[in-house]
Amino acid sequence: MKSVYDFLKTLNVSIHEPLIIAVSYGPDSMALLVVLSKIYPKNKIICAHVHHNHRKESDLEYESLKKYCIKHNFIFEFMKIDSYKNNKFTEEEARNKRYEFFEKLVQKYNSKYLFTAHHGDDLIETILMRITRGSTLKGYCGISLTNKRKNYSLIRPFLFVTKDDLLNYCEKNKVPYAVDKSNLDDKYTRNRYRKYVLPCFKQENPFVHKQFLKFSTLLNEYDDYFNKLINEIYPTIVSENMINVDKLLKYDDLIIKRLVMRYLYNNYENDIININNDNTELILSLIKSKKPNGKVSLPNKKTLVKSYNKIYFAESKEYNDYCFVFSGYEVLPNGFAIKQINSLENTTNYVTAINSNEVCLPLYVRNVMNGDKMEILGLNGTKKINDIFITEKVCKHIRNSYPVLVDSKGVVIWLPGLKKSKYDKSKHGKYDIILKYYKEEKNDRTK
Repeated sequence: MKSVYDFLKTLNVSIHEPLIIAVSYGPDSMALLVVLSKIYPKNKIICAHVHHNHRKESDLEYESLKKYCIKHNFIFEFMKIDSYKNNKFTEEEARNKRYEFFEKLVQKYNSKYLFTAHHGDDLIETILMRITRGSTLKGYCGISLTNKRKNYSLIRPFLFVTKDDLLNYCEKNKVPYAVDKSNLDDKYTRNRYRKYVLPCFKQENPFVHKQFLKFSTLLNEYDDYFNKLINEIYPTIVSENMINVDKLLKYDDLIIKRLVMRYLYNNYENDIININNDNTELILSLIKSKKPNGKVSLPNKKTLVKSYNKIYFAESKEYNDYCFVFSGYEVLPNGFAIKQINSLENTTNYVTAINSNEVCLPLYVRNVMNGDKMEILGLNGTKKINDIFITEKVCKHIRNSYPVLVDSKGVVIWLPGLKKSKYDKSKHGKYDIILKYYKEEKNDRTK
């Protein structure tokens, strides 16, 4: 246990810091509760117990742990899972509910630390399972000694020791515990690795868990390096939750894959575990396809769409029909704004200058409608807005909601950011209305 004590010293935990400890009443977590209470005798110890409502022994374990905490002056916090989706217990749902409970306790006690009793055998099993199933670089790391969350650190000090080490500790120190018989049931994947695979590794090297910890640590170092690199690149290829394919494809395949995984994580968050290698490969194929349009169906009923040089989630960019009387300033559903300004700053398609005597006031800003046409500046005749979209490679998902400026007769005056109409004036022309189309920021929302 020396490695455990040495590691805990590096945390520099203040004596005033409350410590949240996840305790099931199994030998691993009971050993953790005792070890931490001895190392931090002056700290407030919060024993966090979850009744999974899955085994008949759970009631007795709850009572035994509660009595133990009262006897040793530990704060006992308890949560019982009343029901599961479809009335079926799953490890994933149980885990999610556990950590929701733990995070509430972290907030309640304003703690910086949550300790769990994952040990070296757990690490080996996790890595082997993920190698067999397939995962990401981060997944192959297995379980980390520490994980930095939003407002606390998740600490696993027992990765230095094995299950047998913890059982011996409990016996030597007369620590009470209960054995979960479901841990012996072969229907659970982890149990099969524990019973049949792990002993083979230990036969080759009794301290193999230390080798796996070194392996995990090394992979984490590589992953941290990649994360720093991805953090620098990501904002340059993703804007408004859309990937710029042209910019993305300038990077090597390894970087492309990591950027895509970051994009998926940002959209899935905790549900990222539902994304597998097959999903990722389909997305990469979509990105590299020479076809201008395509889509991939993903878990959680999400659809990733490719439209020209953009990749995006279909449901994230859908807006309802809209129509506003323009009165000098209007924030649009797409996050952009149109604002009347005093001087003609430039002559790009993001600015237009018109003569109010040539149009019918008031002006309106609305989404594109079927049949909309515009007389483009410098060209004879009219052109359909949809044809302009195709020529300008406007993504399909924003075409129906794209803003147009029209007068009171419905004449299209301006297609902001794309094309100007014949009503636009040059800097030396006669105009009295100047409009600007731009990305609206929070601090710009004043008229």
